[in-house]
Amino acid sequence: QVRLVESGEGTVQAGGSLRLSCTPSPLTYRSSCGGWFRQVPGKEREGVASLDTEGSADYADSVKGRFAISKDNAANTLYLQMNNLKPEDTAMYYCAADSPWSWCTVGAGTPYYWGRGTQVTVSS
Repeated sequence: QVRLVESGEGTVQAGGSLRLSCTPSPLTYRSSCGGWFRQVPGKEREGVASLDTEGSADYADSVKGRFAISKDNAANTLYLQMNNLKPEDTAMYYCAADSPWSWCTVGAGTPYYWGRGTQVTVSS
């Protein structure tokens, strides 16, 4: 059974930074595409960033220039570095994964494997 476990939950003031981490098992991000999504209660889930197996990233327009997705293949961990956070970034953040043949780009389709989410709260 595939599991994705997020960490990095926190509350920060506007302008601050947080880094989220996601560790999957037994699949690896070396051979899978990874991504981060977020959702606010009552709103649709939004794709934030994605990373393919070669390290090429895509971002939602709302986070470009502020967020960075990366991975450490040796640690089999996906990261989301979030800088200059805004109150509108407050949401539950979910990591995701799928094979490169099924999903690999935020905004194009839905990945198959999901974490349980980690809460990010940005105060004004």
